Amino acid sequence: MGPDIKEPLTLPCGLVLPNRLVKAAMAEGLADKGHLPGPRISRVYGEWAKGGWGALLTGNIQVDRESLDAWKQYADACQEYGTPAIAQICHPVRQSPRGAGEWGLCGQTIAPSEIPLHIGDGVAASIVRNVVFGSPKGMSQSDIDHVVGQFVNCARVLAQCVFSGVELHAAHGYLLSKHFLQSNTRHDQYGGSAGRRARIVLDIIQQIRNVVPATFCVGIKLNSADPSASDFEDTMSQIQLFGNAGVDFLEISGGSYEDPTTQSTAAREAFFLDFATQTRERLPNIVLLLTGGFRSREGIEAALKAGVCDLVGIGRPAVLRPDFPQLLIDKTYSDQEATVAFSKVPIPFLARLLQIRVLGGGAETEYFQGQIRRIVAGLATYAP
Repeated sequence: MGPDIKEPLTLPCGLVLPNRLVKAAMAEGLADKGHLPGPRISRVYGEWAKGGWGALLTGNIQVDRESLDAWKQYADACQEYGTPAIAQICHPVRQSPRGAGEWGLCGQTIAPSEIPLHIGDGVAASIVRNVVFGSPKGMSQSDIDHVVGQFVNCARVLAQCVFSGVELHAAHGYLLSKHFLQSNTRHDQYGGSAGRRARIVLDIIQQIRNVVPATFCVGIKLNSADPSASDFEDTMSQIQLFGNAGVDFLEISGGSYEDPTTQSTAAREAFFLDFATQTRERLPNIVLLLTGGFRSREGIEAALKAGVCDLVGIGRPAVLRPDFPQLLIDKTYSDQEATVAFSKVPIPFLARLLQIRVLGGGAETEYFQGQIRRIVAGLATYAP
């Protein structure tokens, strides 16, 4: 039988999580001038810090930003009440729209292969893709070395700022996801076999370990895979490689900019659970964090007791109830009360008309960003 929700967990690096509930990463949309964290993001994480979580995962942090004072204040706000804060770090690759960050309107994004983003079918989707995202440049060895260095330096800076760890974002269509791990068309040392496609991630893990304290957590987030798919065995072998490289946990998730609407369907949530079960059976020693669809004490306890996962990631319910762990752990609340239920945000008419998937997923993101802004303003949140 698996653990109880309130049971602590010691990760391989020695970091102790006080319980099994992790506030999952979400797009907060609260960066200040210079794309840095400021008082607004510290305010909302201060609220989560009081909520009794086992750990807080930040929204994704792009690896090319550095300002020690700003990140130190962010880390302090997250960990004011003793909850470990793990910073999710990523590179947006071809999913970065023109003008975002430091790219500029005429800048060209990079990707493992020169494959443009697919955001939907039809002429309208193609026009939007070309205007908003453009086509990426295939990465040279120099580009790869530079990106590896960015990840390593970002982790080093965050460790100096006293974050408890980092999570490499290798899901949702970002640089380290399927473009390297699964479907890149390279013919060099980063393409071909499953192990060669995983090389950039393994290099990043090893080099991060060389520049951070031994107790600093290094996790990784991957998309789930269909056990019946032809590349499932490749995914399992890559997970084994990451485990051997010393990752402290593996988070299982799904979706991408190309198909974001799959992230919150009931079928997809069951898909995560099935993939986690398969991963647990094959690789029982890897710490698994399962994120997606959990809303209630009963559901979370069932997954933990069945041994399917070691940790449960909570996203949108954490926005509607920043003290969600207290609701679940406090047994004065019945199982019927210990839940946060809400409806799906409707897909905008324009997204359905133009067949542009990213707009559908954007409606969910925008709604919950609005609720996060209400927390910042000291207002009550409300469900869709």
